[in-house]
Amino acid sequence: MNKGKQATLFQSWGQKKKDVQTDNKGSSDVIDLCEGLDEDDDQLLAEAMERSLHDYSDDGGHTANDGRQTDNDGHEGTSDVCNISIGAESFPVSTQGLTQTNVPPGFDRVAGKLWIYPTNYSVREYQYNIVGKALLKNTMVTLPTGLGKTFIAAVVMYNFYQWYPQGKVVFMAPTKPLVAQQIEACYNIMGVPQEDTAEMTGTMAPTERRKVWLEKRVFFLTPQVIMNDLSRGTCPAVDVRCLVIDEAHKATGNHAYCQVVRELIKYTSEFRILALSATPGGDIKAVQQVLANLLISHIEIRTEESPDIKPYSHERKVDKIVVPLGDELTSVKKKYVQILDVTINKLKRHGVIYNRDTTSFSKFLILKAREDFRQNPPPNLQRNNYGMVEGDFALALSLYHGFELLQLHGSRSLFNYLDGILHGDKGYGRTKTELLRNHDFNELMDLLREKFAPPDCRPSQSSKKPLVTGHPKMEKLEQVVLDHFNTFNSGDGETRVMIFSQYRDSVSEITNILKQHHPLVKVMSFIGQSSAGKSTKGFTQKEQLKVMKDFREGGYNTLVSTCVGEEGLDIGDVDLIVCFDAHKSPIRLVQRMGRTGRKREGRIVMLVTEGKEEQIYNQSQYSKKSIHKAILNSAKTLHFYQNNPAMVPDDWTPKCHKMFITVSKKFKPSKAATTSNQNKITSMLASHGK
Repeated sequence: MNKGKQATLFQSWGQKKKDVQTDNKGSSDVIDLCEGLDEDDDQLLAEAMERSLHDYSDDGGHTANDGRQTDNDGHEGTSDVCNISIGAESFPVSTQGLTQTNVPPGFDRVAGKLWIYPTNYSVREYQYNIVGKALLKNTMVTLPTGLGKTFIAAVVMYNFYQWYPQGKVVFMAPTKPLVAQQIEACYNIMGVPQEDTAEMTGTMAPTERRKVWLEKRVFFLTPQVIMNDLSRGTCPAVDVRCLVIDEAHKATGNHAYCQVVRELIKYTSEFRILALSATPGGDIKAVQQVLANLLISHIEIRTEESPDIKPYSHERKVDKIVVPLGDELTSVKKKYVQILDVTINKLKRHGVIYNRDTTSFSKFLILKAREDFRQNPPPNLQRNNYGMVEGDFALALSLYHGFELLQLHGSRSLFNYLDGILHGDKGYGRTKTELLRNHDFNELMDLLREKFAPPDCRPSQSSKKPLVTGHPKMEKLEQVVLDHFNTFNSGDGETRVMIFSQYRDSVSEITNILKQHHPLVKVMSFIGQSSAGKSTKGFTQKEQLKVMKDFREGGYNTLVSTCVGEEGLDIGDVDLIVCFDAHKSPIRLVQRMGRTGRKREGRIVMLVTEGKEEQIYNQSQYSKKSIHKAILNSAKTLHFYQNNPAMVPDDWTPKCHKMFITVSKKFKPSKAATTSNQNKITSMLASHGK
C-alpha cells in the first residue's frame, strides 16, 4: 500500500458503534501462563540510535479525563498510567460511525450468538475484559511479561475460528522458535483441533505451503513466510478473518509486520487485528507508528501497578550495582583515547565534526555527522577529499564501537573485536592499514594479546593458564550468582538464574567464569541463530529449543543469554536476573525485567559501570516510566484507525459463555477430546435457540 493510500486511513473520526460487553464476572484465581518468545538477532553497530523522550508536562495540556467516556459495561476509560484503555471511540469528533457495518461473508449466525471464554484456566478479570474488547476492535494489548498475552490471543483466535467456519486465522511471530512455541501454548489453552492447525516455515516448499493454505484454517508463521506467499498469490488473503501479531512494538518503519498488513489490506479490510507486546514502544513517536502500521483502533495497557494486575504479579526487587572502571581498565581507556584522537582530529581539520572532547563522541554522533556531511559537505572541502573523509568516518565508527565495548564489557571484548578487524571477517583494507600505522594501537594490541590471546599449544602452559577477566563487573557478577545459589541451597527448593549481555564475547566469558563453579552453578550460553560476521557460531533452532527445554527442566540452573532471550522466551520461572549491561531502550529493559517475579518474589541486579553506562541506565528508567504517561497526555493527538471492521452484524450482541475446554495433556490432541469439545459447543448453541 502506497504512502498516499495509507494516509487516508486517518482522514476522519466519528463515533464508534456501541460496545458489546457481558456482565458475567469470573473468579480471580492465580494461574501460570507461558507466553510468546522472540529473538533480536544480536544487532551491534546500529544500536547507535539513542532515543530520548521529551518530558511531557501536565501544565497547559489536557488530562486523561478530558473526553473520557463510560463504556456500556460501566467501566470508565482509565486515567492513570498503570491502567490505560483508550481508542478512537474515546474522542469522538463527528457523528459518522467509525465502524464498518458490512459483515464479511462466512459469518456463522448460530456460532456467532456466543463468544467462548475458557474456564480450564482460572478466570482473570483483566484478561476477560480485554478479550471482550479485542473481539470487537483492532486492539493493541500491552501486558507485563508473564501475565497472559498468549492466553488472550488464544481466546480471540478460537472465537474467530468458531464464528467463521471457512475463514483463516493467522498468528505471526518474529522468529521460528517463537512460532513453534506458540502453537503448543495456544492449543493447550483452547484446544483448536490440531488437524486444522499448521506451522508454516520458509523451509517448506512453496507448492506444499499452497496446499496447506487451502486445507488448514489456523496458521502460525513468521511474517516473511506469509509475505512471500502473498506476493506469489498462494495465500488466500480474502479469507483471513483474524491476524494476531506478537511482539508488535517491532512494527515500525518497513518491518515485515508492516509489509504484511499493507499487503493484506489491498485484498480486504475485513479482518480483526490483535497486537501483543510487553511495551507499546520506545517513545510516543514509535507508538504512533505502530498504531498506524497495524491499523489499531484501541489500546489496552496494564502495568504491574494496575489494580487488576497486582494479585497476579510478585514483587521484583531491583538492585543497581555501580562498578568503578578500575585502574587497569582506566589505563587501557587512556591509551585507546589516544588512538581515537588521531582519527577525530582528522575529521575536525576537515570541518565535518564539532570541536569537542574525543570522549564525548559516540557512534550515534559520528553517524549523524557523517549523514550531515553527505547532505551538506563543507564548501571549502575539495571534492577529491570526500573519499578520504568517508574512510575516516568508517574508521571512527569502528573505533567508537570498540570504545563502547571497552567501557561496558571490558578489555577482553575490545581485544576480540580489534583482533577480528585485523585478522577476521570484520576486517577491510583501509581500516586495518590505518590502525597498523598507529604506534599506540600496536602497543595496546601487544598488551591485550599478552593477556587474552589463546595460549600456544604447549602442554606446560595450555592447561595451567588462569582465567583472566576483562572487566571488574565480571568479578561482581560471579559474586552475586554464587551468593544467590549459596543462599538458596541453605534453604529449600530449586532456583534458576538468567544473565543478559548484549554481545556474544561477553556471554562466552561469563559462561567460562561460572563453569568453574560446577556443580553448584550449571551454566549454559544461549545465543541467536545468525553466524554471519560473528566470531561465534550461532545456535540452530533445534539447539535453541533444546537449551530452553533443559533449562526449564533443571538440566541447567543458569542461562547466559544475548538479547535473543529478552523478548517472551518460555524459559520457565527465574528467581534472579543479572543484566551485565544497560540499555537506553525502555523496550529492552521491560523485556529483561519481565523474566522474573512470575510465581514468587524475584530479584533483578543491574551491573553498570560508573559514568556513561550508569547514565544510560538512569535514562532507560525514566523512559520506561514516562512512556505510559506520554500516551495518556498525547491521547487526543494519537491517530487511531477509524475504519475498524465490525466482524459481527450491526444488530448483533454475542453473549459470553464460559465453559471448560477439555484439552489433551499431549500436544497432539486425541479425537475424543476434540469431539467432546465440539459436542459441548453444538449442544450449548442449540440450547440458546435460533
